Amino acid sequence: MSPTRLRECLILLRWTQRGLADALGMDEARVRKWARGVGSVPTEIAEWLERRAAAMAEDPPPTAPDGRRRQPEAA
Repeated sequence: MSPTRLRECLILLRWTQRGLADALGMDEARVRKWARGVGSVPTEIAEWLERRAAAMAEDPPPTAPDGRRRQPEAA
């Protein structure tokens, strides 16, 4: 998984790098390194993230009652 794809997945999931680190039970510094291209995301984590991102893309959250949806922020 490239650093760009990692960041894209986090945006789709509306997760921060810190949130991913918390979900994985690991140090935030490691996730930040992956996002900068230092080291590689382990295959099992990359595949898991891709599955989560695909599920979110296929079934996004509903829109607000006023019909507006806030855009996800960059991680």
